[in-house]
Amino acid sequence: DGVKQFGQRMVEDHTKANELLKQVAGRESIAVPDSLDAKAQARVDKLAKLSGAQFDRAYIKDQVKDHEQDVREFQLEAENGLDPDVKHFAAQTLPTLKEHLTMIKDLRKNSNSTSRK
Repeated sequence: DGVKQFGQRMVEDHTKANELLKQVAGRESIAVPDSLDAKAQARVDKLAKLSGAQFDRAYIKDQVKDHEQDVREFQLEAENGLDPDVKHFAAQTLPTLKEHLTMIKDLRKNSNSTSRK
């Protein structure tokens, strides 16, 4: 249930962030891709082949790694970005990414302690 709830939260929050990003990109005349790049699509394809606890473990591992990287990159942009709109977007999005990272780490901790019982 925790992984499902987290997944739903990802859909909601990332949809909102993508809409904001499209607005910023539009002001900068930058096209936003409509599909995933090959690396991200490969991650999705790999997860799509899994189910149950095996999916949960792989998804949690993937999301921890992804959100750690995102937090680092958004922090860097929020602090040092050159474009004011992009810098603001990064600063505005960063707290949500940090919250996601905390949530997924809690899920990892809970799933590790559950699997040991």
